[in-house]
Amino acid sequence: MLVSTPIGNLGDVSTRARETLAASDLILCEDTRHSGHLLSALGIKARTEALHEHNEDARIGPVLALLRAGRRVALVSDAGTPLLSDPGFRLVRAAIADGLTVSAVPGPNAALTALVLSGLPPVPFLFLGFPPPRAAARRTGFGGLRAAERAGLAATLIWHEAPHRLAETLADMATAFGARPAAVARELTKRFEEVRRGTLPELAARYAAQRARGEVTVLVGPAAADAAADAEGLDERLRAALAGGSVKDAAALVAAATGLPRKLVYARALELAAERG
Repeated sequence: MLVSTPIGNLGDVSTRARETLAASDLILCEDTRHSGHLLSALGIKARTEALHEHNEDARIGPVLALLRAGRRVALVSDAGTPLLSDPGFRLVRAAIADGLTVSAVPGPNAALTALVLSGLPPVPFLFLGFPPPRAAARRTGFGGLRAAERAGLAATLIWHEAPHRLAETLADMATAFGARPAAVARELTKRFEEVRRGTLPELAARYAAQRARGEVTVLVGPAAADAAADAEGLDERLRAALAGGSVKDAAALVAAATGLPRKLVYARALELAAERG
């Protein structure tokens, strides 16, 4: 049983989640210490074991054996809905392949909560987990999304991000996606919940000046549908890149981020640099 748990506010735990966990023979936790606090607060004393990225493959066999024997096994992540940017997918896939019943207790989810608070179009949306931590891979990933958008993708984009990388990620997003409307949701359902809305350059500047804390979700509005808006977006990205580097470096950065031909981007960067004087 996949059991969703609160993303911050203990009051969000459902009656069914509480009952399911209390009735479990074993609760698999991303971090037993973290989930132990929740289970203690709920008065649940079921046995717990760790299931994380590094031991999931080794745990699959023993867990499937328990399920075949009729034992009740629950899986929780540190917060929210299991499997989404959390361990458990390989176990679930193995259980399904083995013909075992897999069910879920739905509940809190940070990405969806951020989406409905963002003011951005809620449908369609594309959840992308965490961006790559390294700048080069991150910019390549954003460039791939821009190529998909030029091929017709039009959706609100959603990521989680570590607070210490938020400013540089927003700066890379501003280069890749331009001055698009966006939102940063932080500490959702907790005491210091915050949702900041603005353009990507505005948000990048804000979090460059003031480092974020806590759990963070970043949302970027859909791409504009018309070519004129796309050309304007290229200019905005180039101006932002030119403010901090040479024409050559700005063109290389924007070309990598957007997937556009480097010669085209370089030519436009030269024009904008000449206009700027």
